[in-house]
Amino acid sequence: MTDLTGRHLIAGHWTDGGDSFASSPVTGAPLTVCNGGAAEVDAAMATAEEAFTVYGWTSRDDRAAFLDAIAEEIEARVDAITEVGMAETGLPEPRLRSVELPRTANQIRLFASHIRKGDYLDRRHDTALPDRQPMPRPDLRIMQRPVGPVAVFGASNFPLAFSTAGGDTAAALAAGCPVVYKGHPGHPGCGELVAAAIAAAIERTGMPPGTFGFIQSNTTEAGAALVTHPLTRAVGFTGSFRGGKALFDLAMSRDEPIPFFGELGAINPVFVFPAAQAARGSDLGTAWAGSLTMGVGQFCTNPGVVILQEGDGAEALVSAAEKALSEVAAQPMLTDGVAQGYRSGVARVAGSDAVRTHLRTAAEGRQGGPALFEVSGADWRAHPELAEEVFGPAGIVVRAADADEALAIARALQGQLTATLQIDGGDTEAAKPFLPVLERKAGRLLVNGFPTGVEVAEAMVHGGPFPASTNFGATSVGTLAIRRFLRPVCYQNMPEALLPDDLRK
Repeated sequence: MTDLTGRHLIAGHWTDGGDSFASSPVTGAPLTVCNGGAAEVDAAMATAEEAFTVYGWTSRDDRAAFLDAIAEEIEARVDAITEVGMAETGLPEPRLRSVELPRTANQIRLFASHIRKGDYLDRRHDTALPDRQPMPRPDLRIMQRPVGPVAVFGASNFPLAFSTAGGDTAAALAAGCPVVYKGHPGHPGCGELVAAAIAAAIERTGMPPGTFGFIQSNTTEAGAALVTHPLTRAVGFTGSFRGGKALFDLAMSRDEPIPFFGELGAINPVFVFPAAQAARGSDLGTAWAGSLTMGVGQFCTNPGVVILQEGDGAEALVSAAEKALSEVAAQPMLTDGVAQGYRSGVARVAGSDAVRTHLRTAAEGRQGGPALFEVSGADWRAHPELAEEVFGPAGIVVRAADADEALAIARALQGQLTATLQIDGGDTEAAKPFLPVLERKAGRLLVNGFPTGVEVAEAMVHGGPFPASTNFGATSVGTLAIRRFLRPVCYQNMPEALLPDDLRK
């Protein structure tokens, strides 16, 4: 395996710090990793603040060139990143080499293109009206400016696209904010390789060394220190509800609260309408099973719940889903903790008296296999605990008696990342009442598809009302994500020589 050090990157230097922990790869020898804490976080944040005095005032072209360099440096390490990522996570080579790494590089380049255009600055100018009565109007100009150093937490389920150089990091760097990143202990080697790529891009383009810092840790100390550090101006987080909510509470309890942009997961409901159900129930069941088991179900957009209406095609959908799921063997999950949490969630659902178990795959250790359950609409509404996310390839079929009960289920939903409508031509009128309800529940609404697979594009929203995320007005995928790390500044009667370059005539 590629030589790795398990160290931190602070002020452009690879350093030891803290005690150590051993990684837990699926294959190969464990990596001894430095376990950073408050001291390492303090050093990284201090250098990030120092870097901000320069990096926050770089030109858009210079930052775009820096982002392009990061993408190139990541691509240059594709063999090593793929090798280490496979060993640490158990993800297959095509997923890492041909899907996730290109996606990571492409979303970095997307932000480079986005800031070159400059539209995100939302520049506005009210010219002075010195003769206006009863009072003159001053010259007013407004523009979005970077907030300062940003803390980013990596995700367990995406060792590249939502991690070291993932969307949060790319958006913050594009905005002009230095980043201090807390590496995920599930893939420390992969994180180190990508951090090295960013460090190489910093050196290539002459950016300040503190523009990016990388702290390895498998404890809560480093995370808490990052969120509460007085120099941290915002936080990007992707992970579990429990961990994210704890960090969110810390961010809100600071003497000076800061924005915490947490993506905490969802059950991503799929509503199947009668005409679609009757015409293609079996096909829908098979397709749902495929989406449910993609990546061993370890996607935050995994469609964990399907809501049917009693009628033609319902049995065919359930039978097809059960058949397809029964043919999927247990597979390694991303970490031992993820596998344990998944099996606990499956046991919790199976233990409910309201639930019928169709399938429950035996699995041990780091393995996770499909599970399929069924519950009536009335029992689903009476047992809200069934709506808690089970992170993995487990699905629940909810049988609503009719459209009214299905709509009542929609109204009772908590915030979601996605909500899907499966409709045919005859379902359009029946689906209309669901739109005003579901658009208040989810950040992305789909018709006739499944939500796994989040397109990195200008118009994407990956977020939603709480508890799907901690800020319903934000997204962690797509160019709109840059707005999380900007704030508007108004310049009144400012001489042109003192204005930021992007506001000058």
